[in-house]
Amino acid sequence: MGKKQNVTGQEATPLAAMARCLPAPPGKPAVARIAADLLEGDATSAALGRLLDAHPQLASLTAAFADYSPFLWRLATTKPERFLALIEGPPDAIRARILADVQRAGEEAEEVADIMRRLRRLRAEFALFVALCDCGGLWRLPEVTRALSDFADACVAAAVAFLLREARQAGRLTAADGEGPGFVVLALGKHGARELNYSSDIDLVVFFDPEAPLREGLEPAPFFVRLTQGLVKILQERTGDGYVFRVDLRLRPDPGSTAVAVSLPAAFSYYESVGQNWERAAFIKARPVAGDIALGERFLADLRPFVWRKYFDFATIADIHAMKRQIHAVRGHEAIAVAGHDIKLGRGGIREIEFFVQTQQLVFGGRRPSLRGRRTLEVLDALVEEKWITPQARDDMAAAYIFLRTVEHRLQMVADEQTQRLPDDAEALACVARFCGFATVEAFGEALTAHARKVQGHYAMLFEEGPELAAEAGSLVFTGTSDDPETLETLRRLGFSDPPRVAETVRGWHFGRRSAVTSARAREVLTELTPALLTALGQTAAPDAALAALDEAFGRMPAAVELLSMLRSNERLLRLFADLLGGAPRLAEVVSASPHVLDAVIDPTFLDPTSDEAAIEARLRGLLGKPASYEDFLDRLREAVRQENFLVGARFLSDILSPPRAGEAFAAVAQAAVRLSLEAAQAAFEEEHGKVAGGRAVVVGLGRLGAREMTAASDLDLVVIYDFDAERRESDGRRPLDAVVYYSRLTQRLVSALTVPTRRGRLYEVDMRLRPSGRKGPVATQFDGFLAYQKNEAETWEHMALTRARVIAGDASLAADVEEAITAVLSEARDREKLATDIREMRALIAEEKGEDDPGDLKLAAGGLVDIEFIAQFLMLAHAATEPALIVPGTAHVLARAAEKGFIAPDHADVLRPAYDLLSNVFHWQRLTVEGRFDPNAVAPAIQKRIATAVGLPDHKVLARTLDDTRRQVRATFNELLGAGGKAKSRKAKG
Repeated sequence: MGKKQNVTGQEATPLAAMARCLPAPPGKPAVARIAADLLEGDATSAALGRLLDAHPQLASLTAAFADYSPFLWRLATTKPERFLALIEGPPDAIRARILADVQRAGEEAEEVADIMRRLRRLRAEFALFVALCDCGGLWRLPEVTRALSDFADACVAAAVAFLLREARQAGRLTAADGEGPGFVVLALGKHGARELNYSSDIDLVVFFDPEAPLREGLEPAPFFVRLTQGLVKILQERTGDGYVFRVDLRLRPDPGSTAVAVSLPAAFSYYESVGQNWERAAFIKARPVAGDIALGERFLADLRPFVWRKYFDFATIADIHAMKRQIHAVRGHEAIAVAGHDIKLGRGGIREIEFFVQTQQLVFGGRRPSLRGRRTLEVLDALVEEKWITPQARDDMAAAYIFLRTVEHRLQMVADEQTQRLPDDAEALACVARFCGFATVEAFGEALTAHARKVQGHYAMLFEEGPELAAEAGSLVFTGTSDDPETLETLRRLGFSDPPRVAETVRGWHFGRRSAVTSARAREVLTELTPALLTALGQTAAPDAALAALDEAFGRMPAAVELLSMLRSNERLLRLFADLLGGAPRLAEVVSASPHVLDAVIDPTFLDPTSDEAAIEARLRGLLGKPASYEDFLDRLREAVRQENFLVGARFLSDILSPPRAGEAFAAVAQAAVRLSLEAAQAAFEEEHGKVAGGRAVVVGLGRLGAREMTAASDLDLVVIYDFDAERRESDGRRPLDAVVYYSRLTQRLVSALTVPTRRGRLYEVDMRLRPSGRKGPVATQFDGFLAYQKNEAETWEHMALTRARVIAGDASLAADVEEAITAVLSEARDREKLATDIREMRALIAEEKGEDDPGDLKLAAGGLVDIEFIAQFLMLAHAATEPALIVPGTAHVLARAAEKGFIAPDHADVLRPAYDLLSNVFHWQRLTVEGRFDPNAVAPAIQKRIATAVGLPDHKVLARTLDDTRRQVRATFNELLGAGGKAKSRKAKG
């Protein structure tokens, strides 16, 4: 592209005499079109003909419009008189006259349609005028962009003036003309920098003063929102006359959750608390262009500490390193393919030049006011003066910027489109190359490549010490407000099915929409972690669901710095956490609430598949340490149990623990928690009430705890049994209690220790309905009463509950007595027919009260776990009198021994044992992955797929069919072993 002439001192010279043709000479068909389209007819055509004949360069330029730009040719030929007026007059006078006409439109228009029509026609005239001055060599690039920006300023100001005048006339705005209306429009981006491109949209931010001078009772927010909407309509709406400017309001604070006009206090609070570095960069270029200019200047002055940090901002340097790595995470594309190349976003493009400049402004501008300029070329000069870059770097970057911005203008002049991408089509690309002044595509490509490589070199040197991050991921850009096409493609390649939603979610984090990431430090860590985090989430079974779970977690967490820092520092933790989000949201919630639970995963012992009760209790005691008070004990215990249960779940998820071993481990954690709670409760109780002479107490675990078959969601079925010296019933403390009251209150304190929510959350739900007499009986049972009740009053269902009972805490001597008593009860001879009838009726009662038709409920569904457990309990109660070896905890163990001893037929064993394994394993997975009811229609397919894979099946559909078939076989076996047709009878049972 040739050099443009300086026209200073030629104010009176007509444009026609000054123009040269910078585009390559057009072909003969284009010259012929001039005669056909412009020079036939009236006096205007004759005058045009004379001017073109007198000025061959102007004639060539006009032919270039015909050959290279359908848009400019349409502007020239639809109103030849307009074209004639532009080339006849002096450029400075034409420019001043058009801007004055814009101002008059705002002052004189009586209705919206009038101002819209006038501004659109003036825009068409100005577009043609700028093209003549640009392609005709009259203006250099800074003059071109300044003229375009001045026109935008004038149009915005005219539209605002019209709207404010309307509001005054309607009595809604009480400020007189000339007084501040409490409303300001700021221009940002290229418009704010007076570097607007030819077919650019304009980035506007609208702020208002809550104390604006409005009619009494009129709310400012709705009023200024409607005024802003009116502004957008005037400028942007397409009519038969076209449009003025596309308006982008998305640079306002958090555009996804705020109105189009934002109050000044809210804006200031936003930038002060959660403003991001890219927003600091945006406000480098901000300036008020319409409304209350003084108000806008005061706001920008107040915002100066946000934009310009007092000290060299090395935290920002780290953030900018991360931003840079997001923008170009892919390496190795040294060659630039000219066809289809994006001159703005592509390598060595306009954005890299702007980023090169703005980055150094952000870091050093706080201490160097000379670096606070808005215009790119001027700041490059300032960087040289301050010795931050070399003159060679400045010259290379400036030359590339001028070249690329000029190419950008030519691209946009073709069809008045906001594009920066070179055509893929060879003929269209050749046309653009010639429009830019090159004879061939090859020559154009060489110039483009040379500039781009120089930009890349200087840009890379600026960040040469920045570590690589997610180098294979691809471009991941979440700054600004719009979707980057390359980023969407990267997200799609990573495995996300809805990239726009993912991009909006990540942008929302940076906007501070989630409480956990509102701090500057959290956003800095997040910025650096984002590529690796998205890569890890993309490798999960359900990337979109995993991201959504993380977004929800950020909404619940008070802060995420600790979690994000841990994930950044350890790739293994990052992969595990991503896996939890995608496949086990329940565990992910634990991490979100207590990030430090991940510490256990780093420990080498994580790979040890232990479910040993003594080892788990010792570890829990170690985590508990020495609490300073009883309340401190409760908090520490909750933290310790949470960490241990998370460790069990993570080992299960990682295939280190099998489902049965995980059940044992969950039970061991619960048992240790009960023991520690009983010790603490007893110590606190004895301090106040002393001890009971000969007093002994134990806690009996029943249900899944007693059977060592707990899941991640199991509650605790407990019974407290005590004994004492009947001759000395009263405790010996400063506040003595009768033994019965003593142990009842001790039990209540134990239950409270296990259930009460503290600032560290809950521990367990406790169910004591399996004690003698259920809810009607005392919370603690004396040993003699327990024996008498079990021998004389207990119903069959209560003996069924004892099949899974064991002492888990308390006095060792009483524990032995209770275990012996339980064995004695289970070993009693029974009428097998009556036993079978009672169990059938119990099963029918549960079905009647809780249902058995939910296929997702593997516990209660017909043929589910309860059927198998009841069969095992029947076998133990029916045969333990002759075969004590059947008295073992755990359904699987009872079935195995019953089969070994011949108490069930081989065909029944072949149904029940694999059925229990399958149902129990799937049940464990359900409880680990999902909170609450497992609804196959609502649970993410990826989670169901994972469960299917875990039990050796190809997908969730096959799993569903297999579970259905299994339950049918189990129910048939239940009916064969216990008889069919049982009817429910009312009982005091726990289901």
